[in-house]
Amino acid sequence: MTTLTLMTIQDASQRTRLSEPTLRYYEEVGLIGPIARDERSGHRRYRDEDIDTLQALACLRAMGVGIEDMRTYQANRIIGRSTAAAQRDLLTKHALRIEREIATLHVHLNYLEAKAGLWDARDRDDAQAEAAASERVHTMLGELEAVLS
Repeated sequence: MTTLTLMTIQDASQRTRLSEPTLRYYEEVGLIGPIARDERSGHRRYRDEDIDTLQALACLRAMGVGIEDMRTYQANRIIGRSTAAAQRDLLTKHALRIEREIATLHVHLNYLEAKAGLWDARDRDDAQAEAAASERVHTMLGELEAVLS
């Protein structure tokens, strides 16, 4: 069912948190649209259905999904249930990528905390705490090397 609510590109941008150039680009590369136009002005007019699609794309973009995978996602979404396995696999691939990124960020966080602990021990002139912190930093360097390779 098509709704009669029509929004300007500014309204669509505000609702989806996607910039106006991004909205135009998504239409240009076929991720959405074609978008209806005002007969008099030629300006884009977004329907609620367009906004729903753009919000899904905005979520994918926020998660680091690239244009080609967005295009695949959109094509599968239009086809429907018969592409459920492909949709699952596409989203799982990105979930695994994010898990790896989170693990890497945890190592980075632990390294920064270890270095801060080392400098804190030095600031307090605590040789025992400095030795322990130095060992922790040394351990973290190995973990950093592992995630960076």
